[in-house]
Amino acid sequence: MKKVLDKGFVDLVSVMGNDETVVKSARVSTGSGLKGPDKDRRLINYLMSHRHETPFEHVVFTFHIKCPIFVARQWFRHRIASYNEKSGRYSKMSYEFYMPDKIRVPHPKDKQMSVPNDGRVDEEKAKEIIKNVFDTTYKAYQSLLDMGVARELARIVLPLSLYTEFYWTVNMRSLMNFLSLRADSHAQWEIQQYAIAIAEYFKDCCPWSYNAFIKYSYFGDLLKTDGGEDEG
Repeated sequence: MKKVLDKGFVDLVSVMGNDETVVKSARVSTGSGLKGPDKDRRLINYLMSHRHETPFEHVVFTFHIKCPIFVARQWFRHRIASYNEKSGRYSKMSYEFYMPDKIRVPHPKDKQMSVPNDGRVDEEKAKEIIKNVFDTTYKAYQSLLDMGVARELARIVLPLSLYTEFYWTVNMRSLMNFLSLRADSHAQWEIQQYAIAIAEYFKDCCPWSYNAFIKYSYFGDLLKTDGGEDEG
């Protein structure tokens, strides 16, 4: 399990397949299989560099994620995957809100990005305002529950900073698309941190595929590119 943000995490529940799965699924078309590490690794590089990506779909990851709701809503835009999320209809939501460690301000030129506070914002005052919202809304939520209001309705007063949990099952091809878009400086900082944690699991489980992805297909700018041999 990898800790992310102040109260979140990414945990790899299971993985079906590995680099050899990619190789065997690609070579089934010619009736052959594994041919040794050097040739197999070169095949993965060839597949990635020539955009032959269907063999990578045969490796499937399942993750358990805990993140703020606003991060989850960005995550769920990646639709070629399966999701099951904690339900506020069936369980009481805990007092767990994301409090940023640092306050950010808008990027002076890029509307998609934010930058560290340059002194124009009183950080302690900003955090005090955020914390007061957490306290006020959770107290309202608890009061509604105590009155007998249904959980599915009482939850509407809770903000997007509330933590949620979900299972995410995704094949490697879709995972690589997620990393290209979210392990990137143009993505919101919070989801960047989750993408970096996902990438670490990917690299550990399928190092040949990961290295080929970084060299040939990764469009982001946050992940390191210093690993693995890159024979063509």
